[in-house]
Formats: sequence, structure tokens, C-alpha cells
Amino acid sequence: MDRVTWSYLGHAVDTVHQHPEQDSADRPALLLVHGFGASTDHWRHNIPVLAETHAVHAIDLLGFGRSAKPAGLNYGGALWRDQLVAYVRERIGRPTVIAGNSLGGFAALAAGAALGSDCAGVVLLNAAGPFSDEQKPPQSWGAIARQSIGTALLKSPVLQRLLFENLRRPATIRRTLNQVYLDKTNVDDWLVESIRRPSLDPGAFGVFRTVFDIPRGQPLDELFAELTAPLLLLWGIRDPWINAPGRRSTFQRHAPEATTEVVLEAGHCPHDEVPDQVNAALLQWLEGLKSAAAPTNSDLLAKGVN
Repeated sequence: MDRVTWSYLGHAVDTVHQHPEQDSADRPALLLVHGFGASTDHWRHNIPVLAETHAVHAIDLLGFGRSAKPAGLNYGGALWRDQLVAYVRERIGRPTVIAGNSLGGFAALAAGAALGSDCAGVVLLNAAGPFSDEQKPPQSWGAIARQSIGTALLKSPVLQRLLFENLRRPATIRRTLNQVYLDKTNVDDWLVESIRRPSLDPGAFGVFRTVFDIPRGQPLDELFAELTAPLLLLWGIRDPWINAPGRRSTFQRHAPEATTEVVLEAGHCPHDEVPDQVNAALLQWLEGLKSAAAPTNSDLLAKGVN
């Protein structure tokens, strides 16, 4: 697995990629997008398996992981959508399946819709984001973040700092993860440290404060209407953060008719909690994309499923 720094808007973006030993030009590339507070490290159990047959890339969104955390950026769905679109076109250079968890799921869907035929598919794992017809006011990213950390953000800068210091303590990180992993096996020291380490970077506290004021973003139903690529929904159905059964019902009302769904006995991060099941489901779906495509490379490229 190779780790490469890419520049976007003049800021360093951390990426990793791994390719199969045999030529995979007849298969779609994959781009994996982490959730709130996570990084490329969260795909530790997925990249090696998926890369046996597909070119796999993972990326840290600006403000997270090993990527830069500059002040003054308008953090939110538009920034991360454009970051993913630019990466696909500049660094991958062919139609790509984009998979995202939680906040990364919203970014993946927005990028998939924006990419048009350059997107070969979108995979959402317990995705965040609002629907336009929800009865209550749509969730802001701040509400999503507050759910993720299990506490309300206080407005005082001093109290914000105290909260930030508490949230990045290893014990707090572990306790938070234990809330949303049904099987705690993979809530290990390595995972805890992978989340704690970026919080020590210069600018991390600034991103933490800014992210709570991020606008809600474009409604998911509008993005579904714009998406032309196939869609796979992977549900950790025991996710307490998003009320997964109710969330799934809402998705079913709005997602395209041809959407594929897989329901797993897992929490908010099924790709890390039950990676063998997620990898198998994803690879089966990818094989279906390949089987449904036309037999020639030129036709595959024209249809955006190479």
C-alpha cells in the first residue's frame, strides 16, 4: 500500500492506494471516504482485500486525518464534494466507484452526482445527510457531529476547548466507539490512536470548532435524482447514532428504483466492524456491474462503468 500526498487548493491531502498484481483495467477503480473524525486508516480491513481485484484509493478529507487543517476554509459538503471530484479526475483518471461512511457517505453521493459518467457507482455505508421532506428541520453537520460525540457543543470558546481536550482522550474515544460497534473486537488500541493522532495536528481545534457550524448541505433526495450511476446501500442496522431502521425506510422512499441494499448486524461503521461481510457484499455488487456492462472496453468507458 502506497501513501501519497496530493495537493488540493494548495493544501496537502493524504491518500493511499493499492493495486492488484494483475491488470484491472476492465474493473472499476474504488475510492473510499471516511466518516467524521476518522481517516484512511479506518479502511484497514478493506483495502488489502478489495485491492486483490480492483485499484483501490482512499483519501482524507480536508480537515481530517493526515490531511491539512487550514483555517479559513468553508468546511462542508461542497468543499469535500469538489475535493473528491478533483481527485477522481486528476489522480484516478477513469470512472470510479465512490464508497463513503457517515459524513463521507454524503460526500461520496454528492461527488458521484457531480461526476456524471465519470462515476461508475456509489456505495453508502450508514450515510449522513438530510432529506428535503423531513418533518423536523433538516440536520446540520453540527447536529450530526454532536450525535457522533454524544454531547452538545457549548458556545464558549473556553468550554469548547475543554470539550475538545476531553473528546481526544483515548478513554473517551474508546467509549464513543464502543457505543456504535455491536461487536467490539475491532475497537482496539490501533483504531483509538488513529483517531487521536489527527487531533494533535495544528489546526485540529479550529476544524473542530468550525465543523459544528457547517450548513446542512444539499438534500439527499436531490442528489439521488441527479445520480446516474448504480447505487449500493450497506446498512449497519444496529446503528444507534442515526436510528438505522428508520433511516433505511426513509432511504427506500427516495433512492433510485435499481438501488441494491444489504443489511448487516453491525453498528455505525460496518466496514470496520464486520469487514469480511462488507468486502464480500461490495465485491459481489461490483461483479454485477462488470457483468451488466457491454463486453468491450470502449463501450464500458462510454457507459461509465470501466
